[in-house]
Amino acid sequence: MGIKSDLQAVALRKAYEFVDRDPETNIPKLVYFLDKFIPSGILDEQIDAVKKVISETESNWYKYIISLWTDIDDDVRKKIFENFVINASLKWGDINEELQEKYNCNIPWALLIDPTSACNLQCTGCWAAEYGNKLNLTYDELNNIICQAKELGVRFFLYSGGEPLVRKADIIRLCETHPDCQFSAFTNGTLIDEAFADEMLMVKNFIPAISVEGFEEDTDFRRGIGTFKKVEKAMSILKAKRLPFGISCCYTSKNVHIIGSEEYFDQMIEWGAKFCWFFTYMPIGNSAVPELMVSAEQRKFMYEQVRKFRGTKPLFTLDFWNDGEYVDGCIAGGRRYLHVNANGDIEPCAFIHYSDSNIREKTLLEALQSPLFMAYHDRQPFNENHLRPCPLLDNPDALVEMVETSGAHSTDLENPEDVHRLSAKCKIPAENWAPVAEELWKCAGHCSACNKSKLA
Repeated sequence: MGIKSDLQAVALRKAYEFVDRDPETNIPKLVYFLDKFIPSGILDEQIDAVKKVISETESNWYKYIISLWTDIDDDVRKKIFENFVINASLKWGDINEELQEKYNCNIPWALLIDPTSACNLQCTGCWAAEYGNKLNLTYDELNNIICQAKELGVRFFLYSGGEPLVRKADIIRLCETHPDCQFSAFTNGTLIDEAFADEMLMVKNFIPAISVEGFEEDTDFRRGIGTFKKVEKAMSILKAKRLPFGISCCYTSKNVHIIGSEEYFDQMIEWGAKFCWFFTYMPIGNSAVPELMVSAEQRKFMYEQVRKFRGTKPLFTLDFWNDGEYVDGCIAGGRRYLHVNANGDIEPCAFIHYSDSNIREKTLLEALQSPLFMAYHDRQPFNENHLRPCPLLDNPDALVEMVETSGAHSTDLENPEDVHRLSAKCKIPAENWAPVAEELWKCAGHCSACNKSKLA
C-alpha cells in the first residue's frame, strides 16, 4: 500500500477498535473520535457518510450498525472487517489505477468462480439445470485462480454454479489456505447444516448469499416443493450461531410484487439477513423462459421500492441492474468483476456465456487483455444513462457487436446459443425500458438542465 492507504488502514482499525470496546456507547461518540484522531484528507468522504449514518440513533442505518455487533460473532466480524474493508477494498483501490495503467486493461475487484456445474435442484428457467454435473474445476485449479487474482490485488471471491456447496470441503479448504481473503457464495442454501456452519465459524472468512424468491409458494414455484422449508432451516442455523449471511433474490414477472413488498423486506430482516443482492431474470440458454422477464413497469417498481426501503429498513441492498448509476454503468468484463465457469472459460459476466479465453490455456491477466475483455474495456459504459448499463438486457446490439468482433464463442457445451438469438429476446424489453429509464435518469438529476443548475 501507499503512504495514504497505510494511514487510512490505521485510521479504520482505530475506529473499529474504538467501537468494538462498547458499541452502544461508542457509536454515537464516533463523530468525536473521527474528528479528533483522523487527520483531514484521510477518508474524508467515508467519514462524512459515517457522520450522517450515526447522527440519528433511531435511523435504520444506526440500527443496522448496532446489529453487526449484537448479531454477529466477534471473531467473524473482525475477520470480515480486515479482509473485506482493508484487504479487498482499501488495498485494491490503492493499486488498481496503477495496474490498469501498466497493463492497459480492466483489473477486477472481485472474481466469481463456479467450482462445479452440478446442482441438487432443477429450477425452472435456470441454465444450470441444463448443464448437469459434467463440469468441475479441481481444487488445484481453484487455488491457482485465486493465487493469480491475488497478484492483481484481488481479495474478494464469490462462488456460484451449479450449486457451489456441492464442493463444501474444497471451499472451506480454500478459506483456510487464503485467510487474508473474503469468500462468499450464491447458494440455494439446502446444503447448509450444523456441521458446515461450525466450519464457517472456524474459518471466519466465508459468507453465504442464500437464494430465496419470495415466500413458500413463490420459492417452491421455481425450485421445487419443500425447498423453502430447507432454506428457512439453513437461515435459522446461521442466525443461531451468529454467522452473517445475505439473501440473493431473482425477481421475475411472476414474483416481483412479492420481492419488492415491505412485508418481504421485513421478513428478510426477521430471518437475520444482513444484505440482499437483487437480480432480474435473464433469458440465458436455449430453454430459458422469456415470459419470466420483468416488464418496464415492474422494473421501475423495484427501482422505487429498493430506494424507498434503503431509507427505512436496516438491510444493505444492491440491485445489479437498477443501481448502475452508483458505479457508472456495467461492472462486468473485469471492470469490477469477471466470471470463471466450471469448464474454466473466463467470461465477462455470469450472464454472458461467451468467451475467448480459458484458464487452462491463459492466465487471468492474458484473458483481461484478450479481444473480448478489451471490447468491454473500450466500450464501457455502454450507455450514458447508467440506468441502462447492461450490454445484453439494455443495449443488446452491443453484446452482438463485441462477440462478433472478438471472435468469442458460446460456452454452453451442450446447447450453444447464438448471440443474435439471445439478444433478440432482450430487444423489446430494452426498447420498453429505455423511455422509463430516461425519465428516472432525469428525475435523479442527470438531465442537461439539472447539470447546468448545479454548475450555477
